[in-house]
Amino acid sequence: MVETIQWINDTVVMIDQTRLPLEENYVSCRTYEEVAEAIRRMTIRGAPAIGVAAAMGVAVGILHASETDLDAQMAEICATLAATRPTAVNLFWAIDRMKRIYAGVAGKPIAEVRRRLVEEALLVREEDIAVCRAIGHHGAALVPAQKTVLTHCNAGALATAGYGTALGVIRAAVEAGKQIDVFADETRPFLQGARLTVWELQQDGIPTTLITDNMAGHFMKSGRIGCVVVGADRIAANGDVANKVGTYSVAVLAKENGVPFFVAAPISTLDLSLASGNAIPIEQRAAEEVTHLFGQRVAPQGTSVENPAFDVTPARYVAAIITEKGVARAPYEESLRKLVS
Repeated sequence: MVETIQWINDTVVMIDQTRLPLEENYVSCRTYEEVAEAIRRMTIRGAPAIGVAAAMGVAVGILHASETDLDAQMAEICATLAATRPTAVNLFWAIDRMKRIYAGVAGKPIAEVRRRLVEEALLVREEDIAVCRAIGHHGAALVPAQKTVLTHCNAGALATAGYGTALGVIRAAVEAGKQIDVFADETRPFLQGARLTVWELQQDGIPTTLITDNMAGHFMKSGRIGCVVVGADRIAANGDVANKVGTYSVAVLAKENGVPFFVAAPISTLDLSLASGNAIPIEQRAAEEVTHLFGQRVAPQGTSVENPAFDVTPARYVAAIITEKGVARAPYEESLRKLVS
């Protein structure tokens, strides 16, 4: 299993996902500003992995902070990390968790503050791997044997500290002895499915076929697809799900063809403060991701571009939400709150 992010010698070390699958390079971040830039440019991506990176970013920031005006420095560190990407709620969950730890040790010797924050950041990483394995355990039973599982974007070990959410469900199903294979949408325009999901599943020896995003409906109509499993970046109280753009289209196609559409995500991805997905902020990314492919222009000069990184799938298309605490089904207002409590 690939090591997405690690803490080595007071340095945040992460695999550079912008270089995969052609190069397996690692980036070392020794300051919180470098961690923030890595999140912003998607060196590390995936909601749970971003949360781990944010926790480690706070810790590495405090390691290099001076003893004077520590509160102000902590606020600046957290604000810088929070400004990197707006949609994935795990980012803010992790920062808030680190803020609570800091509040509990504020006023103590700075060595104790630093030790406690590093300890918490490492715990966030360890917990994330355990959470993903629990999600896989709960979700494996929902995957039909002798069928193909369709997934969109990358919700695997690369999107988490390890094992994965959607791919964790697939891994757990394979470990349980189910004979399945995977269809991976290429996931335009950043191609996380083509570059990351296929590469990751190949490392595990799980049979995987790459398809373009606009082939999903064709294969669902054929009867080959047994279920769809995707991750999430934020889930509202009513079960609306924000995930990589294109997920909504896949969910509508799944509903039309009677294919169950499952969302796998940790409890930390739930945002029960939002009544519906209409309130989820959607990140807008650079036009060059659409007009260029690996640095080569593919659209005419001056092309107008819209590039939302995420879309919102209404809860009515979601057959179940798989978490580490169990499986939630509609009505989600009740089932999600029950899981959280």
